[in-house]
Amino acid sequence: MDQNEKKYRVARAALAFVPANAIVGVGTGSTANFFIDALGEQRANIRGAVASSEASAARLRALGITLFDLNEAGELPIYVDGADETTRERCLIKGGGGALTREKIVAAASRQFVCVVDDSKLVAQLGRFPLPVEVIPLARAQVARALTQLGGRPVLRAGFVTDNGNQILDVHDLIISAPGALETQINQLVGVVTNGLFANRPADVVLMSTPHGVERF
Repeated sequence: MDQNEKKYRVARAALAFVPANAIVGVGTGSTANFFIDALGEQRANIRGAVASSEASAARLRALGITLFDLNEAGELPIYVDGADETTRERCLIKGGGGALTREKIVAAASRQFVCVVDDSKLVAQLGRFPLPVEVIPLARAQVARALTQLGGRPVLRAGFVTDNGNQILDVHDLIISAPGALETQINQLVGVVTNGLFANRPADVVLMSTPHGVERF
């Protein structure tokens, strides 16, 4: 079974968590795209969606799904998104697609966060995937110096601007033994918008596609 087949299966499994007549929070990335496509087949059963990126909004709109602004929608019953890494404790690294800030906002506004991944994303400890940190452009060098002092090797994501008009530093070589504490520490650096650790608000459910089916933890 190839990776796309795994993503397809786990994305469809997430449909079982979507309440009828709900406004659904929708993430960004390749696995989220499979979920968006599956959601399009069920669009008559939902009110609409809140997107975590302009790319996801365009895909939802193309499928005829009504889009809501989060400020108008209020608290959401569910948010479905992928991840770049997950542990068995459901702590995540996200932001490979660059939408980490909006993803974190929509996740925080949702009662249940369902994360959909394939088994290549499961790790014993976060940090193999570089940690994305969204920064105000003026503060990029200052934040990079602070991240270096934390033991990381920050690399500017060249030619990339977030939907919020900011830049991303991808931080390599971090030892993330206490993800919640590190998430808070990095977010307190002046000039950081947020970072891609989802540990203080982890996923409530992880659905992981394997060659033997979809596992839940």
